[in-house]
Formats: sequence, structure tokens, C-alpha cells
Amino acid sequence: MMLKMLKNPINKIFLIELLDQSFRSKDPHRVADQLDHIFEKYQNTDFFSEFEQILIWLFRDVGIYVSSISVPLFIKYLRNDISTIVIQGEDPLLSSHIQKRRSEGTRVNINVIGEVVHSEAEANRRVEKYISLLENPDIDYLSLKISNMFSQIIPHAHAHNVEKISGQLARVYRAAKANTYTDKEGHPCHKFVNLDMEEYRDITITIDSFKKVLSTEEFKDLHAGIVIQTYLPDAMHYIRDLATWAKRRVENGGAPIKIRIVKGANQEMELTEASLRGWPNVTYAHKAQSDANYKIAMDYLLDPDVAPYVHTGIASHNLFDQALGMLLAKERGVEAYVSAEMLEGMSEAAYHLLKKEGLNVILYAPTATKETFTNAIAYLVRRFDENTAEQNFLRHSFGLKVDTPEWERLVQTYDDAVALIPTLDQQPYRTQDRNREVVRKETDPAAYHFKNEPDTDFVLPANREWAKKIRDKWQHIGDAGGFSAYPVVGGRIIQRESYTEVIDKSQYHEQRVAGRYVEAGPKEMKVAIATAKADPDGWRELSPHERQKIMMDVAHELRVARADLIGVAAAEVGKVFTETDVEVSEAIDFVNFYPYSVSKLSGLTGIETRGKGVGLVISPWNFPVAIPAGGIAASLAAGNTVILKPSGSAVLCGYRLCQCFWDAGISKNTLQFVPGRGSEVNEHMIPDKAIDFTILTGGEETAYRIIRSRPDIHLSAETGGKDATIVTAMADRDQALGHVMASAFYNSGQKCSATSLLVLEKELYDNEAYQMQIKEAAESLQTGSVWDFGNRIGPLSDRPGGKLEKSLGYLDEGEAWLLKPDFADRGNPYMLKPSVRWGTKEGDFCHMNELFGPVLSVMRAENLDHAIEIVNATGYGLTSGLESLDQREQERWKEKIIAGNLYINRGTTGAIVLRQPFGGDEKICDRKREKSGRIQLCQPVHGYPIP
Repeated sequence: MMLKMLKNPINKIFLIELLDQSFRSKDPHRVADQLDHIFEKYQNTDFFSEFEQILIWLFRDVGIYVSSISVPLFIKYLRNDISTIVIQGEDPLLSSHIQKRRSEGTRVNINVIGEVVHSEAEANRRVEKYISLLENPDIDYLSLKISNMFSQIIPHAHAHNVEKISGQLARVYRAAKANTYTDKEGHPCHKFVNLDMEEYRDITITIDSFKKVLSTEEFKDLHAGIVIQTYLPDAMHYIRDLATWAKRRVENGGAPIKIRIVKGANQEMELTEASLRGWPNVTYAHKAQSDANYKIAMDYLLDPDVAPYVHTGIASHNLFDQALGMLLAKERGVEAYVSAEMLEGMSEAAYHLLKKEGLNVILYAPTATKETFTNAIAYLVRRFDENTAEQNFLRHSFGLKVDTPEWERLVQTYDDAVALIPTLDQQPYRTQDRNREVVRKETDPAAYHFKNEPDTDFVLPANREWAKKIRDKWQHIGDAGGFSAYPVVGGRIIQRESYTEVIDKSQYHEQRVAGRYVEAGPKEMKVAIATAKADPDGWRELSPHERQKIMMDVAHELRVARADLIGVAAAEVGKVFTETDVEVSEAIDFVNFYPYSVSKLSGLTGIETRGKGVGLVISPWNFPVAIPAGGIAASLAAGNTVILKPSGSAVLCGYRLCQCFWDAGISKNTLQFVPGRGSEVNEHMIPDKAIDFTILTGGEETAYRIIRSRPDIHLSAETGGKDATIVTAMADRDQALGHVMASAFYNSGQKCSATSLLVLEKELYDNEAYQMQIKEAAESLQTGSVWDFGNRIGPLSDRPGGKLEKSLGYLDEGEAWLLKPDFADRGNPYMLKPSVRWGTKEGDFCHMNELFGPVLSVMRAENLDHAIEIVNATGYGLTSGLESLDQREQERWKEKIIAGNLYINRGTTGAIVLRQPFGGDEKICDRKREKSGRIQLCQPVHGYPIP
């Protein structure tokens, strides 16, 4: 199979698509249809033998009509074909394979392939599976991942993550001790458990959990292992730390540990995350660097002063590295502490060569049963991609002979890596530290090019400490008098004795005051309008470049205030830190993007622009930082004066945001802050002809009230949505579930783009196991105080009311609660946990009505076309999602769905400036179809109209 992929690159693409797409559905007819589509798409591939081509011809001409017979036969044939790479997990096949290897003097390291778990029930079942495997007398070596043992890993909740994972790991270690095996010398031994390494975000959690459990008295004598990836520049930091700890452990009477060194197999994931988040990539850019670091690790671990405490697994198909390890071990007398490790099925010839040299070989064997066959897809894709890469040793090893060009090429690759060792950078590439003082960057607006602001990487220890400092300050802000907000009108801060207190909803029982604010009345509203109209500080007279320079200073102030903006949002509206952090990044993007765009437009030949005049920005509570920042920034950039009217539930957030603009040099006449009652704003501000435009993000009813109050107003309104995700039988079901849970319930479901409807194709809807997965995943999302980092979901911004309140106590005929509504704290009306309605029908209340809360309604569709009809019938058109790997379904959905933002095989929330301009169709944009991330607020003077 490997040779076929090396022979023709198209063969690899064909095989990956075949495996990834064809077996998602359990319906033989759907599988047959997808197989036929892929065979047609790649009909010129030379992957198959003549006999296999005959079988395919028979399948496409005959078998497709009797798919209930042909598809199971096809799957069986394919499983047999890859059975040397992914071992069949059913007994007696698995036991027979292990016994065969044992007769050769080889241990088999069993890895039960499985994707990330989404619920604690699923995690517990996975742990029980590990325990049952350790009870199997044929299995003495087992690898597992932390992502399979705990479903709710939160980056900045490090101690919480370690505590939960350690509890699960202890259960597995306990089984390893209870179920012994007999080694080659006839001695009884504990079974061996190895912790695999995953993505960079998991490395410190994995290591700390490993050390925590093995440091207990119960497991003092347990010999266990862990993997370190040398494509990480900081790999040696972790290896040295583990070695120091292991030496103390052995000197105190404990067992040694083992480190299995690998070069790394998740580089594509690391590159993807780095690209999406604006972070440096954590791995080396060149394979020679990874190879050099691998040799450094080998040299360190095979030292007589280290090896007795840390045994080494040299995991590589590179025979030069295996030879180096063998020679170092012999020369230094540490052979007893070293094993050569390879993947099952990747190179049988290399395996036998190592055995012939007398090495202690361990084979890493991924396993999957017929039922879990699709779980093997990701593993196969990763291995095929890795081992057929141009720089991979295995690619060139088939038929390798000394003194051939291929041999010389591999020798040169080895020499290149050795030459890098003296100068190799071994410091971590990701060094973001929010504790450092933010340095102002002086940039010429004329030379500026927009770039998205990086979010906080909470995986990094320094940033986790930064998060704790935010918590320490804002959880107890009331002890320091709280944070106060005041109207700012006509250049003055308006103070008066009457004020409204803001209670921290996470500390509801204690009635802890987060702060207080003073409301503006009709008098201040009139003054604000007159001041904005007069523009006494001449904002309108500035050039686009002059405005852009000041707005760049606003971006700096937002960077400085990131911690306070996160803290005030947590205290006032109950947002968890990670949700507000990305808001701050988006706010910075807005204040950079809009002025940059206006400057670009103003430089176009034949176009002159000027501001519309006075803008009223009415912002919501669910995004109390980014949305008002976007409205203010767009308006100011276009040469307008602005009045911000924040939601009554997010006044403190709005005030702290405005302080960033004022501190940067925007005058208190140019940007005014008017926290007033909605009824008074509608009566005293909206009808005033001096208000030239209004930007509203809020409820549909609010938009209609504004239009009724002043029909001629220029209104840019984004009024929420009834957003849906369609999941077809051709979806990656585990991936879809993760996306839906995040889209429906993060931020307590209080996003206008949140997945409120889940439309499942009938095969999935009727699948009781998938129904249970949804229930278990939703009930595993921990709700509670934002000050407890272990909580994924914080309190609601306001008590349930209106349609949300109705949805919690009302079911239409035929509906049922898959997960009933409940409160995490019965005495706290804000602590609403996720709930799931099952069996919502077309036209039902929760099909047609927007709900701002953690309520997911699940509907059944006959097919994709029916699902699209269900979604379009809501009359909303903000965001929409599709989970399907079938490109034909993707194209049909894109053509027929009515929505402004379309997401395929990803969540429906988290639009990023420039990357996904945000806006929609139908109800959510009744007046104008506009998107944030576009210039909306310039009035064309001459030339072409500006959208």
C-alpha cells in the first residue's frame, strides 16, 4: 500500500478521500453511492491491481444495486487490506497477533484508536475499556491519551484538568498493577502503561498528570512511560525535567520511568492552529532540525547517569537513528534500558533487521474493531501523509541499497541533522506573556497593512498566572469599592447621588457588588446630540490618515486594558475568560481594520467620502466589548461623531471600553457615553433629526420600535438569528458533535450566531447511540461561577425571560426533553445549565422563535433538501452550518441555504474580522444587508456608491 502511494501522489489523495468519506454512513446504499462517486472522480488512478479493478468494475456495475451485500464485503476486504497497519481489535484475531509477536520475542504496544471524547460518560467508558484490556492476559503494554480520559479540558484551568485526569489515570495504573505478566526472565511484572503525547496544548497537562499520580505512595513502584516529541524546540526542557524528577523518585525507592522519543506526528494540526490564532508555530520548520533534536535527546537519555532512572524507547523507522541508538547504548553499557520501537505494518523488513541485530523491539499497534473502523481514519490519514513525505526516511527505504543515489541522499540528510546540533535553537517558539508591559508600536498609517490580533494562549504558564491575577482583582473588586460608570456628555462626566448597583452573578448569594452606574436622563441625551452635531473638537475635519493614527493608539489602549476588559465582563455579565479574550482581540481588529479600510478607499481615484454626521451606537450585553467597539470604530473611522448607548446589563463594560478611546486621544465630545433606559432613548434620541444614523445590535422588536419611532432613519441593524446546523449521514459524527456543543452552549448560548437548531438527517436522528452522545455531551458542560476556571459555562447575563423563559417550561406536542432544563445552583436564577429538546417539528415554537440561552432543539429531516427547507423556513438568515464530508452535499447546501455566514464542518460562531465578515439575510437585516468587516458609514460625495 505504501509503495502504491509513493508511486503516484494521486493514489494517496484517492485513498485518503476513500477512507475519510465513504464509510461515515451506516446505510449501505449511501456508502455505495459515495464509493461510486470517488471511483468516478479518480478513475485514472493506478492504485489497484488488475484483480482489484475487476472487483471494482463488478461493484460499480452490479454491487451498487445490491449494496446490502456488496458494501459489507467491500469493507471487510478493505479492513483486511490495512490489517497490517491497523490491527483488527476483535478476539481471537488480536490475541493471535500478540501471541505471534511474542513468539518472535517482541512486545506489542496496544493503542485503541479513538477520537477525543465529548462527555464524561464517554470518558469513563474509555477508561473502563483500558482496564478491560489490561485484564486480558495477552496484553502487557498499553498506550493511551489524556483526551480520551477527560472531556472538558480548559486551557487556563490547568490544576483542575490535572486533578480530573489524574483520577482517571490512577484507575488505569491500578489495573496495570493488579494484572501482572511474566517477562522473558520469568519474573512477574506489572503491566506497562504509556501516555502518548498529543498537541502542544496538552503537553504540560500530560506531564503534570503523569508525575502527580506516579508520585503517590500507591504507584511508587510502578514502571510507566510517557512520550516526548522532538519536533518541539523545547522538548529537551521537558526531558531534563522528567529525568530530574525520575532520579529523585528512584533514589527514594521508586521505579524508573520510560520516555518514548518520537519526532512528532501532529504537525499539520499545530500549523493549522497557529495559522488560525495568529500564534507562532510550536514546531521546527525543517525536518533536519527535528532530526537534530532527536539525536540530542538520544545522546542525553543514553547517558549512564540518566538511563537507570529514565529508560528510553527509540521510536523511529529511520534505521540510521536506530543504528546510532544501538551504538551509543553498547558503547555506554546501557543496552538494558533501551528499546527500539516501530509502527506495526509500516516496514516489516526494518523490523526483522532490528531483531536480527539483537535489539529489544517493541511494535506500536493501533487497533480498531469493525464498529470503530471509522475511528481509524484519522490515524491512517496522518500516517500515510507523514510516511510518504519527501523528507521521510521510510519513503526512500523500500529496496534501499548501499551506495545508490537514494542511499547517499539519506546519508546527506543524516549529516545535515548532525551538523545542526551545535547551533540548534532549543527555546520554545511560543513565548506570549500577557504579564509583560505592552509596548506601544509606532506605525506609519501609510505603511500599515491590516493583521488580525492574536488571542491569548492560555496554555502557556505565564498566561495562566495572568488569568489568576485577573480573577484575584475582579472577583473581589467590590472590596475596593467596585467599578463605577457615569454618563459622559459634552466633555463632562455626569455624577449624581442616585445610581444602580451591579451584582456579580457568580456571587449572587453573597450579593457581591461588582460596581455601580449612573443613568443619563432626557436632558443629558439632548446635550449629547447637540454636542455630537456641533463637533466642537473638529473630528470631522481630520484626514483619514490622521484619524487612523489616533485609532491605532486606541488599539494600543485596548491591548493594555485586555485584563480589565476580561475582568469587568466576568463580573458584570458573567462571561468566562476565554470568551471575552477573543472579544478583545476582535475589538482591536475593528479599530485597526475600519480606519485602514477608509484610508484605502479615500486614496482611490475618483472617490471622495465624508462622514454621515452623528451616529448612535446601541450595543448588546452578549458581546459587551467587541460589538460596541466595532460600531464606534466604524463610525469614527468614517469621520462621524458617536454616542454609545450600551445595554443596561453591560454598562460597566461599555464605560471601560470608552475609557480606552478617551485615553488614546479621542475627545469626550467626539465619543460620548449615554447609559440610558431604552424607552427614553426611543423617545428622546431616535426621533431627533440630528441623529443621522443608528447602529443597532439587539432584538428584532427593538429594531421595529426604532423604525416605527422614526421611519426615515438610516438603520444598520443586526437583530439576532435562529441559526441551525445540519448534520447529514455523511458527516464525521464526532467532529460534528464537538462543533455543535461549542456553537450551541458556549457563552451560555447567548450568541446571535449560536446553533439553536440541530437538524439531523433521519439516519442520525433515529440512531439511539448518537442521541445518547448528544445528551451526555451537553450534560458534561460544567456550568457555574466564572471565577472557577473549571466551569465551561458561566451565568446568564440576565434572568430567563420572554421566549427563553417560555421555552424552559413548554413543550409542543411530540417534543420531549432529551436533557431537561436545570440550574447549576438552584438558588441562583442566572446559573442555567444546557438543555436539549428532542422531536421539535416544523412550525413549533422553538423552530420559529429566537432564544438567547443554552437551549438546543433537535429536528428530524428526511434528507438534506428537507433539512434546508426546515432551516430556511425560520425566516432568519444570519449564520448556518453544515456537517458533511460529501462535496456534492456541500455544493447543494451552499446553493440553497439562505444565510449571510455559511460554515462547513466547523462551528457556527467565532467569525473573525476580514476572514468572515459578519452579517446576514432576511429578518436579521430587514433594512439593509450589511456585514461588519465592511465600510458602511461613509456618504459618497461623488464617484461610485460605497456599499
